[in-house]
Amino acid sequence: MTPQILTPKTVKSDKKNEINDRQSAAESVVNIGLFFNAVLAVVKVFSGIIGHSQGLLADGINSVSDVIYFVVVKIFVRLSGKPADFEHPYGHHQLESIAALVVGAFVITTGAAIFWDSVNSAFDLFVGAPQLKIKTFALIVGLVTIISKFFLMLHANRISQEIKNMAIKALARDHRNDIFASTGAVVGIVLNMLGISWGDPVAGAVVAVIVAKTGMDILREASSDLMDDVPSQEIAAHIHELLHGVEEIKVIEDIHAHRFGPYLVVNLTIGIDGELSVREGDNIASTVENTLISGLEMLRKVYVHYHPVQMIEPGD
Repeated sequence: MTPQILTPKTVKSDKKNEINDRQSAAESVVNIGLFFNAVLAVVKVFSGIIGHSQGLLADGINSVSDVIYFVVVKIFVRLSGKPADFEHPYGHHQLESIAALVVGAFVITTGAAIFWDSVNSAFDLFVGAPQLKIKTFALIVGLVTIISKFFLMLHANRISQEIKNMAIKALARDHRNDIFASTGAVVGIVLNMLGISWGDPVAGAVVAVIVAKTGMDILREASSDLMDDVPSQEIAAHIHELLHGVEEIKVIEDIHAHRFGPYLVVNLTIGIDGELSVREGDNIASTVENTLISGLEMLRKVYVHYHPVQMIEPGD
């Protein structure tokens, strides 16, 4: 069988296909989440009102907010797939981190809203406000919500790991938060059916704290990405390992790496024999670039700077 010859055109075509597949997968997760959130929002709001479940109604309002920011994330994810241009030579992938910031902000807001609703419920109990008996179908809706969100979380989490998309990772966490919120609503409904009226606000408050903490984690991770935090030492160690076999490199003087969305850009300074010609130095730099792009996943660009180092002859 004739081996495939990789030309620059072939590599460019493969990169384009990879980006298109990644974009399609991300948009698919957003569209599926948007559809289910819209359906769940309508069902939970009406079930909460008719079934006299304050917890389910609050969870339904949470789903309404999910629909709003899923639309926002859909827009950002679509824009992040735009090709590179003069003003954005590395593409628009940072919009994924901005979308994650939007998700984080909404998650924190949701946590605050759930907590406030729990405080209001506790106050109603304290002043002796009449409590209506929650109907059974409200419990069924809550359980169906948990099951649906569990599968949505698994799907979004799997895709986020495959395509390294921060916005989709944030959505997976939000699906997990919705499981917590719906679980709190279900626990409150069950306790109400058992005659324990204070269980609903307590469960809601606990869920609110968990949801708000997750929102803070999303904000912190997305902010770090936007601030171009230097990747871990593992990447530097991997670069040293990959270039160990390039005999022309006498020393690796400096490594700087930063992210553009899911992709890496590396600035590398190496020391080579000062007696080599400029053309030979350029060949070494090209070898380094090809070696790193082949060996490091999601690496898009390598800038190689080389300097002469003094060669010590044996016996000197």
